[in-house]
Amino acid sequence: MAFANAVGTDAVSKNVEADKENISLAKTFTVEILQIIKEAQQQHGLRHGDYQRYRSYCSRRLRRIRKSLHFPQGSKHKVVPKKIQEEMLVDVRYLHIPLFCAERAWGYYMQLKAEANTEPRKRFHMLSRLKKAVQYTADLARLCQSACCDARTKLESQGYQAWMKGTLEFELEDWRSAMELYTNSETIYSKLASAFTDETKDLYLQRVSEVAPNIRYCSFRIGDESAVKDLLQMRLKSGEDAHLAHLDQLLSQTREKQAATLSEVTWRDRTVPVKNEQVRLFLLNLQESDKQVESAEGFDSKLSVIESLLKQCIDAQQVLREMLNDDQNFKAALRGQPIDGRISNQHYLHSYLTFIRLTKTIKRNLLLIDNMKQYLPNMVVPEGKKITKPQDLVRLYDIIIQNLNEILNLPGIEEDSNLSNEIKAQILGFKAFRTYYIAFSYSMDKKWKESIALYERVLGYAEKSLEGYKMLASPGGISDTNVEYKKIADLIKNVSCLKHSCHASSILDSGDTMEPVKTVPHKKLLIDRLQLYIEDQSLTGKHPKLTTFPPNFEPIPCRPLFYDLALNHIAFPSLEGKTEQKGSGGITDLVKGWLWGGGKK
Repeated sequence: MAFANAVGTDAVSKNVEADKENISLAKTFTVEILQIIKEAQQQHGLRHGDYQRYRSYCSRRLRRIRKSLHFPQGSKHKVVPKKIQEEMLVDVRYLHIPLFCAERAWGYYMQLKAEANTEPRKRFHMLSRLKKAVQYTADLARLCQSACCDARTKLESQGYQAWMKGTLEFELEDWRSAMELYTNSETIYSKLASAFTDETKDLYLQRVSEVAPNIRYCSFRIGDESAVKDLLQMRLKSGEDAHLAHLDQLLSQTREKQAATLSEVTWRDRTVPVKNEQVRLFLLNLQESDKQVESAEGFDSKLSVIESLLKQCIDAQQVLREMLNDDQNFKAALRGQPIDGRISNQHYLHSYLTFIRLTKTIKRNLLLIDNMKQYLPNMVVPEGKKITKPQDLVRLYDIIIQNLNEILNLPGIEEDSNLSNEIKAQILGFKAFRTYYIAFSYSMDKKWKESIALYERVLGYAEKSLEGYKMLASPGGISDTNVEYKKIADLIKNVSCLKHSCHASSILDSGDTMEPVKTVPHKKLLIDRLQLYIEDQSLTGKHPKLTTFPPNFEPIPCRPLFYDLALNHIAFPSLEGKTEQKGSGGITDLVKGWLWGGGKK
């Protein structure tokens, strides 16, 4: 027995040494951690923000990897966790196990984070899953430091670990530690991006751009007041990036302290208090929204700023609506009934937020219209861009006119004549633009009479709108130097030219139909009068008279079955001896011919 144990010990030691030699001789592994997780996230739910689906995918993939490696975690009835050691790294899939364990825990953390907004108790579970993800990233970084992995894998594991741990410190509000970890992660990914020129470089730069706002927010919480401006610049340059919502969340957090100082707001010469924190935050963002739109670069960035503000406005309105559940005037306004007396301050504040939402929606639609005008059929449209139909612009102007009519019906501003006159002038101006594009669509179909009539209506709307603008005497009214006023004045000049152009085009089209050279009623078919030119309208109709069908039958010689080429060289024998002889002309022949027709030869 002692001898057997000794032999067994020697065999085990030899196997361990052999495994070490195999590991040393094995090729080095390259695990592109960031690329692997990004592809998995985009293909399994995160493109639409479905973290539960991504977490389920990570669980299924872990099960497949363990099964293929024959590395189970116990049996069906009992779980026996197994820790991966460096000596076991004979297959790159062993490194995928801690990677997707960390991704599964992180996906669960993100799912709980979204649910924790309405259920605060889930925050404890959320933090526990994030801590578990940090542990798995530490295991991954430990395994990647072995000799089996190349330098790129080691750097990626360190950057991934620093990012995950920085996220944990960020949630725990340890700003200095989170800032250091995020900075380390940013440095590692920046070096990796500078070392490659393929598609992976964009992935590393994207991760750097995702980490940068967190670093600036941490510096702001530490005491750097200039970080707010940096976050605003990142937000304006982001456009439609994936971390856009994250930037909006950070900006709203940085303004929480400033929102505490906003206690009241003044609109149309009436001041009302602002009690709700979310409404304060929205009004603070509103003060800088116009500057953000002007400083934003490109159409997508401007549009994203306006849409973000609209979302915040809708949320603030919902908060006020819940506070006004017991207000009878508010309920009557929702039903479209008349209101008795003066409305409350909160109801007036709700009308103000509705006014902001409608005006920002109009501004968004005008931005869309300006962008779509570049691709009209009469413009030079670049390749790959969709041509804009005039009907699309008509639909947007209809929405704008509807929004302006809703402003006129807002409770609390019934006696504000200046605002009413201003809105009515704007409605007439937008009706002029809407009618202009309707006429433009008719002119494309060469319906000149309809186009001329619509252009006349455009001039009527535009002149009435200019008169309304000129009558605005309030300081906040629209002056002659206003952009909309100039646009309507330019529209009048353009429509005057287009109206005369349509008139000329209609005359030219009518002159194209010349009188026929010869109009003669005829019944002959075309096949019978090919040498005669006659303007026959029936030839261009559905049943032209060309020829008779089917054609008439005509006798034609029969076609021989074969050609007898030897016929010309044959001398036929005489048949005179066999021909019938004529009768002698006696009485017998006479009787015979009379009775039996013998006279017929």
